[in-house]
Amino acid sequence: MAGTAAEWERRVAAVYREDRGRVLASLIRLLGSFDLAEEAVHDAFAAAMDQWPKRGMPDTPWRWLVSAGRFKAIDRIRRRARANAGEPELIRQYEEAAEAGEAEAEMLEDDSLRLIFTCCHPVLPPDAQIALTLREVGGLTTEEIAGAYLAATPAVAQRIVRAKNRIRDAGVPYEVPGRAELPARLESVLRVIYLIFNEGYSAHAGEALIRADLTGEAIRLGRLLADLLPDPEALGLLALMLLNESRSAARTAADGEMVLLPDQDRSRWDRAKVTEGRALLNRAYAMGEIGGYGLQAAIAAEHAKADSAENTDWARIVALYDLLLLADPSPVVELNRAAAVAMRDGPEAGLPLIDALLTRSALAEYHLAFAARADLYRRLGRVDEARADYRLALKLARQQPERRFIERRLAELDRPAKN
Repeated sequence: MAGTAAEWERRVAAVYREDRGRVLASLIRLLGSFDLAEEAVHDAFAAAMDQWPKRGMPDTPWRWLVSAGRFKAIDRIRRRARANAGEPELIRQYEEAAEAGEAEAEMLEDDSLRLIFTCCHPVLPPDAQIALTLREVGGLTTEEIAGAYLAATPAVAQRIVRAKNRIRDAGVPYEVPGRAELPARLESVLRVIYLIFNEGYSAHAGEALIRADLTGEAIRLGRLLADLLPDPEALGLLALMLLNESRSAARTAADGEMVLLPDQDRSRWDRAKVTEGRALLNRAYAMGEIGGYGLQAAIAAEHAKADSAENTDWARIVALYDLLLLADPSPVVELNRAAAVAMRDGPEAGLPLIDALLTRSALAEYHLAFAARADLYRRLGRVDEARADYRLALKLARQQPERRFIERRLAELDRPAKN
């Protein structure tokens, strides 16, 4: 087929980024093992790299990969069973995997939800739920998860291994809970979908500002969940993700550098996503009490309504942050509220709020808190203090686009001194 080896590598890599999560989810169900499914995913993509350049890419690559992965796993289990004839567990695995056939193909669409509910089962502690879901559903590496949560990589790896073992030993069913159980399980599932989206929307480290594979997967999962259980918070989370995702094209300049919200070209915002997000938010409002995700979506909707930062209803946004602090308090919400106060009342009003936050240990290592205070100092003309905080932010930042942005701010502060 047409295309060089390098072009096919890029095509297969794109499919990996887009579909790896759902392929893994289906293989876990078919094979009954996280570890065996992960091996099968690797084998399936290796087979794709070998066969697709010769035969062409299939119409539905992820279904092809599920089938290829399953047969590769069956071969792997059969070889192990022959080499270890006295191990009945291997023989049982082989027989069950061989029986899981194409008759179950209609179940594939639901496998991602099955996986996320399994990863978020109550038998696991919250930190294990998050680590396992980010690894298996989000496809983040152990190092990326450790970096995002300022944890040691070996500790995160052990957390994931223990979570898999706990699921196996407890016989956790690979299924979406019944409707009666769904509300009790919803909170943890919403939380991890939100975390997957956030890691894609603003990666904690690396060269990319945005990981579209993660934001796309989070939105896909959000849609599945909202269809399954149209709870106000499920609708609110989907609305929030769509409203934030609508800005993606405007968040980077032509040269790939980061553009902050006040400076974005709003004509580049995706109005279809804005319209859908606002419609979902209205549905959530009509259903009753709005929680944390709905309130964040309402804040995003206020930004979407305005044609510029200057014409944004900052009083409304501050009021929404006040409600969010009651519904879902956190230091980051307080920081965002302080920035909104500074936009409403001027940098002098926001500065003491951020000063107070930075005296608390929760934000002592958070680069965006120092960057926010530096920006207020810059707007006030307090150049030395702005420079000091930008340098602290630069020291803590690990994402390259953010680091380059901070470096540009420092260079801008230095220019007047040279004249």
